[in-house]
Amino acid sequence: MATKTDSELDVKLAVYMERLDSYIESQTKLNDTLCARFEEMGEELDEIKHWRTKLYGVKSAFVIISLVAMHTGMVLGSLFAMMTWFSNR
Repeated sequence: MATKTDSELDVKLAVYMERLDSYIESQTKLNDTLCARFEEMGEELDEIKHWRTKLYGVKSAFVIISLVAMHTGMVLGSLFAMMTWFSNR
């Protein structure tokens, strides 16, 4: 009876080890897949940050050009008003 129990134990141990090996292999594949996807996401985030800085630059340039255009309009308007004022007198 001791040999039967030992052989049953050996079979159960072998089955357990096989399952453990397949689990470890599947987890290794999963980790590799996750790492590859995280690297892709990191590259995409870097690209998004690059475009974001470009967009901030465009927004800043637009604001500066708008301020210069408004200032030019005000200066020309005041010059026109002064010319009109002095020409009527």
